[in-house]
Amino acid sequence: AQVVESGGGLVQPGGSLRLSCIVSGFTLDYSAIGWSRQAPGKVREGVGCFSGRESFAHYGDSVKGRFTISRDNAKNTVYLQMDNLKPEDTAVYFCALRYPWYSNTCSVEQNEYKYWGQGSSVTVSS
Repeated sequence: AQVVESGGGLVQPGGSLRLSCIVSGFTLDYSAIGWSRQAPGKVREGVGCFSGRESFAHYGDSVKGRFTISRDNAKNTVYLQMDNLKPEDTAVYFCALRYPWYSNTCSVEQNEYKYWGQGSSVTVSS
């Protein structure tokens, strides 16, 4: 299995970015995807998660209402749409995969996930 991220970059406050998490080797239907981030000098923080069984998504309080997780089955890809970005969203973002996953819900706990992407840098600054 392999997880590859893309889509980071520099954006102004209030702007948007979309990160992609491309999964190979496993179907999303029985996978869970977790998104986390690590800002400089801080511990890694769970941002959200996604369960392929019911396309269920859950978000951390710091991003709820601004971030949205979705899927594209044809591309075996999960997206993290980030809107109304703030400087405090600046971090390296990671997606991670757990397979198999049969639950209709998901967890942001990082130790739930086995396969990790390389990270994608997001900078929110004017």
